[in-house]
Amino acid sequence: MSTTLVTDHPGWVRLPQGRAGETLRLVEQNGVPWLLHWQGEGLVMRPIGTSDAEAPAITYASPLHLPRQPEQAPLVNALAGLGTLARVATPDLWDSITAAIFRHFGRAKQGPALYRSWCAAHGQQHETPAGLGALPPNADEVLALSYEEFAATRTRTYRPALRSAARAYLVHGEEWAALGPDELFKALCDVPRLGEWTAAAAVADHTGDHSLYPHGDKALRTRARRALPGISLPRDDAEFVALWRSWAPDRTQLHTLTLFTLTWGSHA
Repeated sequence: MSTTLVTDHPGWVRLPQGRAGETLRLVEQNGVPWLLHWQGEGLVMRPIGTSDAEAPAITYASPLHLPRQPEQAPLVNALAGLGTLARVATPDLWDSITAAIFRHFGRAKQGPALYRSWCAAHGQQHETPAGLGALPPNADEVLALSYEEFAATRTRTYRPALRSAARAYLVHGEEWAALGPDELFKALCDVPRLGEWTAAAAVADHTGDHSLYPHGDKALRTRARRALPGISLPRDDAEFVALWRSWAPDRTQLHTLTLFTLTWGSHA
């Protein structure tokens, strides 16, 4: 069975034409930057600046765990064509929070692009096969940025949420890192200016548990329709969430259905 890499985080970038199927990303784990390089058939992970570090974990999702109810069988059959999904959960919680803020408060294509330019302007840069790549600036660096520096990168809209999250992270970051997915979601919901959508997206990215993903996300509906043109889905957020969760009554099925749908949309 084939394996498909999940590239839902905006840090993933495709290599230039001529290297079809290759994509890469920088992550940080326990203070060590890692280069992740998908070469079409497998994922190569290399630490930067050291040879002795624990590698980020790769998790896998099988189409065997997709829901099997007759109502959603046509969608499930389309999604199953992806084979097994391979995903690296973002090791650094602060990166997950930052990416979720950019995704929530920006338009579908604007948010990820601004996330990458924000990292390039203010984060730690490293050489990659696609040129210079960058990690997001850490929380104390975000608080040190002036209003003019936010304006120069067209990120004034994100400034209140980023600064609020940075202040909370500097106080609670170590505590949050020890929490399970449900407890982490509740803790992030208490951060001013974040809200449930951003908290859920950050937790799903960091823990890999997409049963907690914000299922009202319009991207989820859009990608389900692209996977199965003609499928009838509610336009109202609450009605869609209720339908989606009724299709996957247990947590493993909900995680799998959500992750496969998001992945199908980006790989179609």
